Amino acid sequence: MAQTPEYAIIVAGGSGSRMQHDLPKQFIEVAGKPILMHTIERFYMYNPQIRLVVVLPQEQLNTWRGLCKKYDFKTFHMTVPGGATRFGSVKNGLGAIHGEALVAVHDGVRPFVEVETIKASFEAAAKYGCAVVAVSLKDSIRELTEEGSCAVPRTKYKLVQTPQVFQASILRKAYEQPEQEQFTDDASVVESIGERITLVEGSYRNIKITTPEDLILAEAFAGAQP
Repeated sequence: MAQTPEYAIIVAGGSGSRMQHDLPKQFIEVAGKPILMHTIERFYMYNPQIRLVVVLPQEQLNTWRGLCKKYDFKTFHMTVPGGATRFGSVKNGLGAIHGEALVAVHDGVRPFVEVETIKASFEAAAKYGCAVVAVSLKDSIRELTEEGSCAVPRTKYKLVQTPQVFQASILRKAYEQPEQEQFTDDASVVESIGERITLVEGSYRNIKITTPEDLILAEAFAGAQP
């Protein structure tokens, strides 16, 4: 029986604003090369046959090509220009995927996702249709109310990460609808068409690099890798 093709749409639409950096965050160097290269390599390590679709803002495509040349980055991937929002960018990435497949959507600035996590996500999506990586909260949380705030049980909540993996037909159907304000990730888009989301255990190392503090953690994680 032929294996279902696997794709990863890696969305890298960030700027350097919150990072207080001139470079877009996905291009900042960690452990000798841009963050986005580490991210791409994680998916290639999981499956060398995976088809990688990297979505970047139109104005960053030439910069990325230059970086690939500078760092002699040869891991095969295709690039697609992004949209005005994350929703638009994922939709553009989906346009490069044909036929039935399993499709992961992943943040370009999550370079420490573990191969085991990617594998578990694809396996769960193959079985259930939709799989989303999440971790338990470490801190206590409070809900804002009209009176002020109140404590809520953290065991009832999860912090959502990526990858989020879906059967291609489900993801396409979800992205045919107009964008809505409550769409904060692919799980929320897919859930809105009535699909159930299966959660897969993530890792606290699978950080999204968005602030200068995250860069310090990233260098530490990179240095601790075997």
